[in-house]
Amino acid sequence: MAAEADMHGLIEAIVEGNREATTIEAEKALESGIPPFSIVIDGCSKAMSEVGDLYQNGEYFIPEMLMSAKAFEAAMAVIKPKLKDADIDAKGTIVIGTCKGDIHSLGKNLVASMLDAAGFNVIDLGEDVPLENFGDTALKQEADIVAVSALMTTSMDSMKKVIEDIHERKIPVKTLVGGGPITPEFADSIRADGYAKDAQDAVRIAAILAK
Repeated sequence: MAAEADMHGLIEAIVEGNREATTIEAEKALESGIPPFSIVIDGCSKAMSEVGDLYQNGEYFIPEMLMSAKAFEAAMAVIKPKLKDADIDAKGTIVIGTCKGDIHSLGKNLVASMLDAAGFNVIDLGEDVPLENFGDTALKQEADIVAVSALMTTSMDSMKKVIEDIHERKIPVKTLVGGGPITPEFADSIRADGYAKDAQDAVRIAAILAK
């Protein structure tokens, strides 16, 4: 029960965007014996999922989301050093970025942090990334997965072109897509290898694709 209480405190602190409380709660969770990766998945990720729901329901706006994102980063600063010794199955190199025409990075940053916490070597290209940069970087870094995010319907075509470029050039990587307007059906239509509905799902799917 103590572990659950510590996790609840962490979730609440992140949702409220309280960085100081988040740092304290992350340290308490570690001290209570909860595995670092479990704190990330069951605590930090769950909190940011709640923040996403609050935003979708019109209860949170961009400032609140940014405060929660900063609190999430504060938690990761505490947890990340402890992840180095963790026994994590997920391995591989992932190239990630937000596609051309889309400057939204909050969701992509969360996914990148979660993948990094899961043990992946994450190469973050940032946002508004030219389509050929995904494939070029994948080749140069011998990546296992290319992950592409789109947060606007107007940038979905750019996502499609990234996948097409990878197929046309026969780059030996798996592709993973996600973002607000993306659906499993759209992912199938552009021949992506995987679709993730959120950061936690992205880690799960990436681990499967990297095998």
